[in-house]
Amino acid sequence: MFRTDLEESDYSVDLDVPHLKHMMCLNESWENPWQLLRSAFIRELDQVSLNRYYDDVSLNLKEMLSKYAGSNVSPKQLIYGNGADEMLYFVFVAVREEKNDFALSLNPSYFDYSTYSKSIGLNIQYCDLDENFDFDVERYVEKSKDPHCKLCILCNPNNPTGNLFDIEKIKFVLENTEKPVLLDETYFEFSKISLVDELDNYPNLIIVRSFSKAFAGAGLRFGYMISSEQNISHLMKTRTAFHSSLLVQSFALTILKNRQVFEVLVKKTIEEKNKIFTGLESIEGITAHETFTNFIPFNAGYKTVQMFEYLKSRDFALRLVGGHPSFGKHLRVTPQSPAVNVRFIEAVKSMPGR
Repeated sequence: MFRTDLEESDYSVDLDVPHLKHMMCLNESWENPWQLLRSAFIRELDQVSLNRYYDDVSLNLKEMLSKYAGSNVSPKQLIYGNGADEMLYFVFVAVREEKNDFALSLNPSYFDYSTYSKSIGLNIQYCDLDENFDFDVERYVEKSKDPHCKLCILCNPNNPTGNLFDIEKIKFVLENTEKPVLLDETYFEFSKISLVDELDNYPNLIIVRSFSKAFAGAGLRFGYMISSEQNISHLMKTRTAFHSSLLVQSFALTILKNRQVFEVLVKKTIEEKNKIFTGLESIEGITAHETFTNFIPFNAGYKTVQMFEYLKSRDFALRLVGGHPSFGKHLRVTPQSPAVNVRFIEAVKSMPGR
């Protein structure tokens, strides 16, 4: 009755049983936007007609989101919905035509590119990252020329490695392939690097962003795409009529109206991330990587899996990632409150036989 070849999301903790105290595994913020903006959310909701399908909040959100997205972005260049993951799904549905079609990504990169593409029958192929977490751009472009390649995917900064790719390499891809290029900028508020100002120069560029990271809205489920008006018009054909609730749109609008609160939070998150990096680097046997995101990948050599289990026993949930030759087994940690971060470093130091 149902397809049996679909992949499940590869989470390293049982999300149905959130029994661990310190969830440092899913790149979530330690702050709850409801607690930060409770009164502002309520004021916004008081003006919304939840008994209607349409409300002015949708127009207001698109106008404000376009101004935030980029100085030259118009509301007609935007589409939003249920998180960045749904944006990926829209694109995959739009490009898939035949059973042999595939998307081209890097490896390692965000694992759900594979999950969502395969769920609609779009295959996925990869170019491997090297030991410096970089890629051969000419080989990537050559693979994109396959007639069955329908989409190129680049994640910048990359997840789970956390590094930035050379902007000139990304432009090289855009200039040397006619295929749509999906640029995942989920972490751009942390890296401050974006190609949004190049949209007029590259009609094949599609940018995906999220409110889950910098705006602390993982549970809000709000993401958006930016591209040419023509591309957005095509992508809108893949969505349902009422794809985003007025409730979610009201929360997203309130966040944008108060984004200075989250600019401070991003700064604090980067500071805490840097403290964790310094703490990990000071521990013998630990190798950590500097990143342009809100997380840090690190390993403990052949004891990495043992470290993962030990930290779990101490109520710290981390993400076990890697396995690719260029990356190996790593733990990925996202900072939480300053006090929790201090306890996390102490827990790493305390592992017996480390």
